[in-house]
Amino acid sequence: MTRVAAVDCGTNSIRLLIADVTGSGDAPGTGTTAELVELDRRMTIVRLGQGVDRTGRLAPEALERTFAACREYAGLIKEHGVERIRFVATSATRDAENRDEFVRGVLEILGVEPEVISGDQEAEFSFTGATRELAGREDLAKPYLVVDIGGGSTEFVVGEEHVRAARSVDVGCVRMTERHLLRDGAVTDPPAPEQIAAVRADIESALDLVERTVPLREARTLVGLAGSVTTLSAIAQDLPAYDTARIHHSRVSRERVREITEWLLRSTHAERAAIPSMHPGRVDVIGAGALVLLTIMERTGAEEVVVSEHDILDGIAFHTAAEAR
Repeated sequence: MTRVAAVDCGTNSIRLLIADVTGSGDAPGTGTTAELVELDRRMTIVRLGQGVDRTGRLAPEALERTFAACREYAGLIKEHGVERIRFVATSATRDAENRDEFVRGVLEILGVEPEVISGDQEAEFSFTGATRELAGREDLAKPYLVVDIGGGSTEFVVGEEHVRAARSVDVGCVRMTERHLLRDGAVTDPPAPEQIAAVRADIESALDLVERTVPLREARTLVGLAGSVTTLSAIAQDLPAYDTARIHHSRVSRERVREITEWLLRSTHAERAAIPSMHPGRVDVIGAGALVLLTIMERTGAEEVVVSEHDILDGIAFHTAAEAR
């Protein structure tokens, strides 16, 4: 058994998983068994990618929000007696000119240097985390298409037991909102038809790029990851509060995704904020995230999305435990 802490710092949120990983210790994807026992999992909206698409830099206030979350996580990691920590940083820090400032701050607080991973690495971790526990499920046909809709980018991975092809593109809920749904520095409430059309055009162009190398339409099961997708599932089920157990491995039809997306894009901030399962940090970006998912389902012909709460964090934990052995 190896006790690990996996930290995933994205454009919109920073998340922590502390877990005991048991098993052979071989690398994920080799066909050997490994099990993950979750001890603590949490998420904090820090909006690290605030303004990065426009300025190319991490904002001072965004860095401070992120460092505050890191201090909280450091206390939890110490409390649990973690043996190995791995901190992975994704889209926002890949794009930022001042990412060295971010690296120094994390190193000082957590004692580890964040890995600013490539989109391909991000895709591999996400695929491992999302599909490990799907092995043997006769009701979910292979190959899988795993789609991780983040704040700044979306990862597409097609594979069976192994990753066959992967691509990361700069289309995420925060990036699309900041690029197309702002007027005079504020989110349009609700957005105009031409703004929505601009978001969709960006997503369609990104999908054209993905399809050059990833056979999206060959997939038999669409697996959706991250907050935009899990929140859509919560809305589809009309949950009175966010409920991980009911969201994990739930299924949402394309028609239901379309209904929810259309409502989100014509709703006001107050209406979205009143949804009991909505995290306050997602209120202004959920419409763009939902449109990303809907456009993917329309392009691939997927009739439904299987929603997973297990994602890049779980993949990081499996890989970290394997490397420790």
